[in-house]
Amino acid sequence: MSTFETGYRRLESCDEEESPNNDREVLVHVPEANKARWNHIENLDYFFTRIYHFHQKNGFACMMMAEFFELVQFLFVVTFTTFLVNCVDYDILFANKRPTDTPGRQDVPRKVRLEDAIFPEVQCRRRIEQNSWIIFLLVIAATFWIYRLVKVIYNFFCYLEIRSFYIYALHIPMSELPNYSWQEVQEKILAVQKDQQMCIHKRELTELDLHHRILRFKNYLVAMVNKSLLPLALPMPFMGSIIFLTQGLKYNLELLLFWGPDAPFQSAWSLRPEYKRSISRLELAERLSRNILWVGLANLALCPLVLVWQVLHAFFRYAEVLKREPGSLGARRWSLYGQLYLRHLNELDNELRARLSHGYKHATRYMDSFSSPALSVIAKNVTFFAGSLLAVLLVLTIYDEDVLSVEHVLTAITALGLLITVCRAFIPAEQHAWCPEQLLQAVLAHIHYMPENWKGQAHKAETRDEFSQVFQYKAVFILEELLSPIITPFILIFRLRPKALEIVDFFRNFTVEVVGVGDVCSFAQMDIRRHGNPTWMSSGHTEASCYQQAEDGKTELSLMHFAISNPRWRPPDDSTAFISQLRGHVQKDVTNSSTGHPTLLSSLQAIEEHSGPLSLLQSVLASHPYHSSYTHSLPDLSTTPATTEGLMSFSVPAPNTGSHWEGPLPLVGSGTLSTGMCRLHPVSVGDGRPHSGGSSLYGGAVHNSILSECASVEMSLHAIYIHEARRQLPTSDAHSQQQWFRKDFKDQQDQDMHDGHLSPSVVNIQAENLGYKPPDIGVSCTPGALVNSSNLLPDTWEATEPRQQTTCSDSYYRLCPSC
Repeated sequence: MSTFETGYRRLESCDEEESPNNDREVLVHVPEANKARWNHIENLDYFFTRIYHFHQKNGFACMMMAEFFELVQFLFVVTFTTFLVNCVDYDILFANKRPTDTPGRQDVPRKVRLEDAIFPEVQCRRRIEQNSWIIFLLVIAATFWIYRLVKVIYNFFCYLEIRSFYIYALHIPMSELPNYSWQEVQEKILAVQKDQQMCIHKRELTELDLHHRILRFKNYLVAMVNKSLLPLALPMPFMGSIIFLTQGLKYNLELLLFWGPDAPFQSAWSLRPEYKRSISRLELAERLSRNILWVGLANLALCPLVLVWQVLHAFFRYAEVLKREPGSLGARRWSLYGQLYLRHLNELDNELRARLSHGYKHATRYMDSFSSPALSVIAKNVTFFAGSLLAVLLVLTIYDEDVLSVEHVLTAITALGLLITVCRAFIPAEQHAWCPEQLLQAVLAHIHYMPENWKGQAHKAETRDEFSQVFQYKAVFILEELLSPIITPFILIFRLRPKALEIVDFFRNFTVEVVGVGDVCSFAQMDIRRHGNPTWMSSGHTEASCYQQAEDGKTELSLMHFAISNPRWRPPDDSTAFISQLRGHVQKDVTNSSTGHPTLLSSLQAIEEHSGPLSLLQSVLASHPYHSSYTHSLPDLSTTPATTEGLMSFSVPAPNTGSHWEGPLPLVGSGTLSTGMCRLHPVSVGDGRPHSGGSSLYGGAVHNSILSECASVEMSLHAIYIHEARRQLPTSDAHSQQQWFRKDFKDQQDQDMHDGHLSPSVVNIQAENLGYKPPDIGVSCTPGALVNSSNLLPDTWEATEPRQQTTCSDSYYRLCPSC
């Protein structure tokens, strides 16, 4: 496992028994009371995560009310269900028998009242006590409710402390919290670190440090999905392969991998030391496999209880919605798998929600553009017949309401209305236009990720079916959640267990230790040199092997997103060079727009009528009070080339050294649209310095929401350009052979080595015979120098044999660039 070299050093102990001179006077600084409360926080992951959730959930009162009503809701579901099962006389409710005032006389009818269908309290209690299953389920429910109550009480005191931190450290009153964006809160947290030293290992924290602590485990999940490590694709008969990821399965994955009793992480910020050593990989894989088996069996044992709860919760939650809006189940939502696949590394929940919300309309239009002519004809005729019957019943009901008392009339009206709603989903709109390629390109402008096989295939049913895996019907989502208690145990036992060795290798190969942060996923560092992919415009900046490369441009797009969203963050030199080069390509493309067919414009022309970002800048500038002061620098935005040129030229150079701009400057050379707006017209305050505080820019005229939208526009442009450049890049035979080797040969050799049939040297010889050069993973030496031979091979090829010392001239290992 790699460890970052930094300029920080560990703090020495200052205990009295270790002091060389205990008699001399010591000057002790006593900090202020409020400051001392947040000096040297032990678990910064939980602390920063609670700060983020506190902001996103609108403060202490809203959070506590939500948790209180969750307790009440659980109590209501359990008690109401018990009442319905044991205390209701359904024979009277369904009119199978008539109630009477005198139990012995059935010949005296009267009007049925609600209390007639409810058993007396004594009889109801007796029925509950005689049912052992009900008693068992109530004990389980009471135990879970008490656990939730204890957790709510604990969260009450934790978030009470967070509330004090907002008021006294960040100086944000609770009444003003909804008016602050997370970026403003983040800046204040970084300023508090300088003053109070919440983290004692670093004097200053960066935006990336904060994101690492909040998103430590989510970054691992995003990277695992990106590397196709988690077995989420299930082969189904007559349906092909489907993606299955539910809240229950995700909870079990996090339990096994991150915070469970025997998970690879021993704390919120530290991986267990044995997972960092390759010598015990097989033993760890066996232990992880055993843990997965036990968790799977526990899920299987609890399946009936969880299934009953899922059904009851879904019924009480969606029954009223289905009655009020029958078509709501036909609406679509981004699936849990889609949220992981489309998520950038180090992207917060609110940023992901905003980005996917912007793409929702275009994604819905794309999926609605597919219609079956045969189903359309059938649906129109079924709608006609059902509508005729429904119209007659409604007219009769209006004429005489006693029609509703006829058996099954109300049921027929409800069923016919539901049938008409379902059939309308298969009837295309009259203004329907067939343009799937443009619509999918408009979706790409917001979601930023798309498999390469979708390019040019947007009109095919296969592409639609694959896209429906990330953009699914709400009814499918509910059905998957209901089936989750049944399917999850089998996924854990039969699909995840065989991946135990690969998971152990993943944690070892892709975990780095960052001073002041702890162990994080190396992909989350967004290091172009280590995890860049040459086919995604990082050629010349990356030294990553196929095994180390992120797929689908995850590293490159995540880096651009984080740099645009956090303009004050300074990336490493390699990443800065990549950003500058990418921007140079875009500007060159715009410059040559009149003489050729540039990459960016060819893509923008396809989505000009379908994507919102292209018209956003003009509307933002038109509504800005300082519009007249800088709109002369923009060309006419009426055409696509001019729009692109305007977006690119809107960025201004970084201020010179004589500027009065206060604080760290944004990334020099990035020329981003959002930072360009920040630098264009800073408003001076009383002492001649530009105003940079509060919740708005330019003296409160333009809010951070506008800056966020402009950053979204710029990220969309860069995502489109990177994808178009990737599409136009020819794929060489060598790259294809390398991809084949990574997928097939490595898996087979890993299995052979797992069985003890293959040594590292044999793996290397076979690799060279196939024309594949094993990747260089950063080992540098001089010819003839001693190196650790096991470090020269990918970790997944390491054998259980003791590590040997060899020279770079060894014929088995020809990896060192110096040799």
